[in-house]
Amino acid sequence: MSDALISWSDFEKVDIRSGTIIEVNDFPKARKPAYQLVIDFGPLGIKKSSAQLTHHYRKEALINKQVVAVVNFPMKQIASFFSECLLLGVYDENNDVVLLKPDKPVTNGQKIG
Repeated sequence: MSDALISWSDFEKVDIRSGTIIEVNDFPKARKPAYQLVIDFGPLGIKKSSAQLTHHYRKEALINKQVVAVVNFPMKQIASFFSECLLLGVYDENNDVVLLKPDKPVTNGQKIG
């Protein structure tokens, strides 16, 4: 358990939205195995992200998968790739990422709260 409490106004600053993965590419320049993702956030547009999902997910299985991501971080350069959002997931017992995703279809760009 974390001892660092945040206020409700701190939480409100984090813009977490639903999106759909529309493209997945290998990312051979990443230090840890990862994919380059293109995600449709509806009215927020298309954003790119790098994600270490290669252990649990094949590229083909990620296409059209709905996900949740933080969309208001500054752009981050990873090798020659610019990540525009942070896909959310949970680390399993082996420190591999398992995606957080809606359990029912939702509209791209919907705010999480």
